[in-house]
Amino acid sequence: MVTVLDTVSAKPRPRHPEKAHRPDQEVLRKPEWIRVKAPTSKGYLETREIVKSNNLVTVCEEAGCPNIGECWDKKHATFMIMGEICTRACAFCNVATGIPGPLDPNEPASVAKAVREMGLNHVVITSVDRDDLKDGGAQHFVDVIHAIREVSPETTIEILTPDFLRKDGALERVVAAKPDVFNHNLETVPSKYLTVRPGARYFHSIRLLQRVKDLDPSMFTKSGIMVGLGEERNEVLQLMDDLRSADVDFITIGQYLQPTRKHHSVKKFVTPEEFKSYETVAYTKGFLMVSSSPLTRSSHHAGDDFARLKAAREARLLAVKTA
Repeated sequence: MVTVLDTVSAKPRPRHPEKAHRPDQEVLRKPEWIRVKAPTSKGYLETREIVKSNNLVTVCEEAGCPNIGECWDKKHATFMIMGEICTRACAFCNVATGIPGPLDPNEPASVAKAVREMGLNHVVITSVDRDDLKDGGAQHFVDVIHAIREVSPETTIEILTPDFLRKDGALERVVAAKPDVFNHNLETVPSKYLTVRPGARYFHSIRLLQRVKDLDPSMFTKSGIMVGLGEERNEVLQLMDDLRSADVDFITIGQYLQPTRKHHSVKKFVTPEEFKSYETVAYTKGFLMVSSSPLTRSSHHAGDDFARLKAAREARLLAVKTA
């Protein structure tokens, strides 16, 4: 499931008992560098109306992203397909857990219509986990990609997918649809998976990202993590090495923020200086693009980052040719 890091306008959510987390320490007070203003701009309201009129779900709302005001003001939104009920119960995530309904066959066309109405140059498509579906929702991702390409062929498409665990052939189907960026988040270091992401498998996610490159070496790959969950610095550095071993191009690192008291507690607020250090190290390890800051999110500034990602690849290829 996609990284869910904060909530500014959280709404009540049904969730399974196993999703509840008992914090073992008092809730830490947010530092000034993590605070954001409530969204009120004209652009934000117009984007909200487009989303509402097309009966769409966005991760911006479902995850209560702190950057929603900034992004929606610029008519940027991350669409969450296949409903708003997830089949997994991650301890960090504010998306509802339960039994999802059937897929909406009109959703691909509705997403494409919204992309055209918003005039998006770059769009991010994510989803809940759909372990109930035979292909994990792979074909639905494909249908959305094709629908966007049909009505807005100039729009570049970034997908943020589930892990398609035990869904043979699902990944191959999605890669064949040729999104411009394939993103799959590791979310946290492997030692935290049992408590933070119990339904997933760390090395399966690493292999999935490597498999994307095996299938299409030209496709940009991307992954993101949260910090502040109790991980050690050396674990983050090892995770970077694991991603580079899978030839991942782009890493995002952001501060975890506890959506409710039932979720995993924040163990630490990582300072901006520490984020900058992570960025420096990540570039030395060979990533083409790094976004590392308290408010970094998987799809924040995704369009601008995609342009920089392409430029970085071209510069690296030129350097190799002229060496």
